[in-house]
Amino acid sequence: MKIFLDESGCSNKLVPLSLTRHVSDIRVGILTISQKWQLLTHAEIITDKNLITADAIAVDANIIPCKENFEVILKAAKDKLPLFESDDIKIIHYPWNIFQLNDWALRQDYGLLTYQRASNKLSNSNGCTNENNIFIEDGVKAEYCIFNATAGPVYIDKGAEIMEGTCIRGPFYLGQNSVVKMGAKIYGSTSIGPNCVVGGEIKNTVIFANSNKAHDGYLGDSVLGEWCNLGAGSSNSNVKNTGGQVKYLVTQSDCIAAGNKAGLIMGDYSRCAINTSFNTGTIVGVCCNIFTDKMPSRRVENFSWGHERYIFEKALADISNWKKMKQQQLTQTEIDILQNIYSTNQ
Repeated sequence: MKIFLDESGCSNKLVPLSLTRHVSDIRVGILTISQKWQLLTHAEIITDKNLITADAIAVDANIIPCKENFEVILKAAKDKLPLFESDDIKIIHYPWNIFQLNDWALRQDYGLLTYQRASNKLSNSNGCTNENNIFIEDGVKAEYCIFNATAGPVYIDKGAEIMEGTCIRGPFYLGQNSVVKMGAKIYGSTSIGPNCVVGGEIKNTVIFANSNKAHDGYLGDSVLGEWCNLGAGSSNSNVKNTGGQVKYLVTQSDCIAAGNKAGLIMGDYSRCAINTSFNTGTIVGVCCNIFTDKMPSRRVENFSWGHERYIFEKALADISNWKKMKQQQLTQTEIDILQNIYSTNQ
């Protein structure tokens, strides 16, 4: 079986996260959407429309599959019938839907990944509540931490490290080789991707791979892309003082309500200086360097450098510096994608 994950009808509404990745490579829960399809079906997953064959089943890339719904999704796709969001069908229409659906997705992925598998044991120095709902992969380091899986499962992936004094409430996922620093307070429903460093206070947030929120400060009801870095003491607001609806400024003139709890959406390769305060419903574009003595705008355009425009060559050099810290290099494919975004936004 071949499955074509079609982003043509949904990528425009998932900016800035969809500018640098296929929609099916968005992480929600533990896995990306394409990883979920692969595990559920063992099919050949196609994301390039130029590689479609006549026997491929076309599925909208923003529909989240799980064990209970993937056959229904495939049948609707084969019969060319529309799917509508329900208790069983979850769809990411906008970036904030990622953190809104993360609780459900975490639980679904946990069941898929742990079925008929045995967890490694945490050392006796840790305090665990509802330990049967905690799954530890190989090579995990954790001492003198608190894990509470009463409200949802906790999944710690291979090679991850959780430093002493950390308190974690599920549902929660920590990706491969990621690090949680000392004394962190992490609430559900939070997902930290591979090769990240996190600390401080985090709640109901999804952080993609290779990003850092390593110091004190609050991050809640938010999504960070890859290669992001929040300076020490930086925090975001996720609730208005009025308790009213939070609206995201998706264009310079178009606002969309996202509920009464909605925080920061940050595109790939973006960073902020120490003690940056983000307002409720803030969207930061791709490759932004935020430093200001005032609260940043609720909409920060791609390639912003302070109040100016990033020089493209400098932007690439800065990204390369960050990549070297994690023993990686900027690829030509990434450069081409960034060049296209930079040229489009001129």
